[in-house]
Amino acid sequence: MAVPRSDPLVPDNCRVNARLVRFGAWFLASRARFPVKTVPVVALITAFGLAGCGSDGAPPPDPDASQASAVAAAVGPRGDLTRRVAASKDRRFTAAYTWTGAGAQRTVTVTLAADGTWRVDVPGGAQSGRTSVSMVGRAEGVYQCSAGGGCVRVARAAGTVPAAVDPKVHHPFTDWAAALADPNSALSVANAQALPGVSGACFSVEPTTVSIAPPIEPGIFCYGDDGMPTGFKTKFGTLTLAGAPGPAPPTADLAGPVSNGTPLNTSAPPVPSNTGRPSASSSRRG
Repeated sequence: MAVPRSDPLVPDNCRVNARLVRFGAWFLASRARFPVKTVPVVALITAFGLAGCGSDGAPPPDPDASQASAVAAAVGPRGDLTRRVAASKDRRFTAAYTWTGAGAQRTVTVTLAADGTWRVDVPGGAQSGRTSVSMVGRAEGVYQCSAGGGCVRVARAAGTVPAAVDPKVHHPFTDWAAALADPNSALSVANAQALPGVSGACFSVEPTTVSIAPPIEPGIFCYGDDGMPTGFKTKFGTLTLAGAPGPAPPTADLAGPVSNGTPLNTSAPPVPSNTGRPSASSSRRG
């Protein structure tokens, strides 16, 4: 029986493996003249030839990855950021963020509860770093809570907290997120280099209009593909996601009883001075 020299089912760049395939096909076609126990061996040779042929060439392109790249290129940085932030608004979690800035490094706990309420615990967030505070957003307003001082209502919404009592770290998760997700916000968006230790994609965002109260402060905003906020860098410092987020509680509880007291000033801790210069009094003593 003549064996054909080429097989249309086998690529030209797989000559060695094609020979194995042709040999196996001829052997199986002539199996009547051979013991039955040789058939599995020949079938194995044929399968090996087919498998080896596929491994010789370059792997086929990933259509999903190509499509994702094409979509990202089509929508641009603004569209990509809007998509990620829109996904983040549906996420509910409890997560720790490292806050670097204002003369200290602290761990901020962010809680976005299942019912839409939120809470941000800020160690050393008031009285020049001496007192910890929690900012809590509920349907009736935003509260500032402190140990021993109870919870004082300071604003009707996250974006209207007075500057004197605003630690600012809650904004990327509340009103700034709403502005970032709004395609009509007056913002300029560009791709940015990833912040150190931050995963996902980062974007440089700046308001495009001059106003007394812009929708956000300019900065770097980073989100994962699933919408998880992974890092921010603005005037108040840098927030970096520290570990995997945990589940969200049903609601964000106040950190104490509601009172009619005065909210605490959230001035930053003093920046330590290491100039090494002698003080005026020591110079006079010398």
